[in-house]
Amino acid sequence: MDKPQVQEKKIDAALCQFLFPFSIREGCQLSLQKELKESGFDYFHLDQEEQEGKYYGSSHRVSHRGLERYYLPFASSILFPHSEEEIGFQRYSLRVEMDAKVRFNEIELGFILHSVDITLCPFNLGFVTLRIELAKEELTYTQALEFIKQFRQLENVLKRKDYPVVCCRGAEYQEVESFLFMEVVPAIKPYLDFVNSDKAYFETLSFFVDERMYAQAFFMVAEGEELSVVDVYRAGQLNGMDAEGRPYVSAHNMQYIKEYCRTHVYSRWAPYTYFVVDDDAFICLTKETQERADKLADQMYGEYYYSLLLNFFHKIVLLKLSVQYPAVQVDKDNKDIGELIRSITEFDAKYFFVETVSQTQGKELFGLLRIVFRNNDLYEDVKSTLGRLFQYQEKFTSRRNNHLLMILTIYTVIGGIYGMNQVIDDLKGNIDWGKMLKYSFFEYIALFVTFSGLIVAAVMGVIALVRWIQELVRTWK
Repeated sequence: MDKPQVQEKKIDAALCQFLFPFSIREGCQLSLQKELKESGFDYFHLDQEEQEGKYYGSSHRVSHRGLERYYLPFASSILFPHSEEEIGFQRYSLRVEMDAKVRFNEIELGFILHSVDITLCPFNLGFVTLRIELAKEELTYTQALEFIKQFRQLENVLKRKDYPVVCCRGAEYQEVESFLFMEVVPAIKPYLDFVNSDKAYFETLSFFVDERMYAQAFFMVAEGEELSVVDVYRAGQLNGMDAEGRPYVSAHNMQYIKEYCRTHVYSRWAPYTYFVVDDDAFICLTKETQERADKLADQMYGEYYYSLLLNFFHKIVLLKLSVQYPAVQVDKDNKDIGELIRSITEFDAKYFFVETVSQTQGKELFGLLRIVFRNNDLYEDVKSTLGRLFQYQEKFTSRRNNHLLMILTIYTVIGGIYGMNQVIDDLKGNIDWGKMLKYSFFEYIALFVTFSGLIVAAVMGVIALVRWIQELVRTWK
């Protein structure tokens, strides 16, 4: 059996973006938008072309015209809304340009935090995006991969001694989480929704997948270096270094590595450029010329970043909807069932598009992201959930209507048999309550039917009015 051969490579450019999804507390999005602008964040507009080179370092820019043409109109309206009042991905960006360094495994790597984005999305979901460039000279491929693997860990849940320490502006942060929420984006911490935090034993944040950020990276290898299938596999698996600091490969079977690359790698421009997609990372690995590599890096900041963001959004929302279904108590929470049906229907109608990208290579790469994230499988599961919820709600409504019809029928039958007119004349004008003491047994039945019918009608009317008002409030929200 062939074993993988690893050859170290030099890296000329290493650009990283780390995505942290978070849940926003109900009803706090407007307050968070105001807080972000007061903290120096700028609202991202496609028509403000001065923002094209503001957030990506001195060597890169993202064409706003290109972004708009890359996506089909209905997807573009969600990704790039024209105002803060519209439904869609509301992006707020802050240029930072902060020098920092990270220590792990007796290694120290310097990096530049170019900018940070806060993207507020529908379904009370948000994303923090950190744009980082590794600044070390003579950077190796192994060091770059290990940096991503280490830095994306927000919390030191396992209390490891080799956990990375972030140093910047004279301070040391023992966890990346502390660096993120104390140094980079302290404004969002009060607005985080710690859903199900009582069900976790050690985590202090509420994570949708695990306690790590998703990594997107662009690596340009040095001139003269060759890219092998093992290098591509290491990128997808974030195989950095082993305990001795040597290049690490997590598989020993070349057949397995080749099969992995067939299902996780977009190799249209091989052997010069590879795109690798996995559950933890989306990596572009290239040995193109400087001019071509710069264009690829710009696309990783622009078009390909939004393809990742949209697919990641789909995955998180589908996971949330899947988790909400078993949490609903079908015998008690008919209101929650209605909310879940509304959420699934809204997501299906507005956000989960079959066609999103206009260009061929963009469609293929977007499709690979969707396949690896298993969004189609999650979508089918949610759609089957919707069918079951509709069936249950239909049965529940039918039972409730049957009970209501039975009550009305009883009153109608009793009223028809005894006739409420037996006592109705005594209830006109000034009522002589003493006369009722002389009623016969059947007249008491008629009196009871009259008053209880009025009470039942009033209660049912109030319940219907309350439900109608609640429905209006939920629709407005």
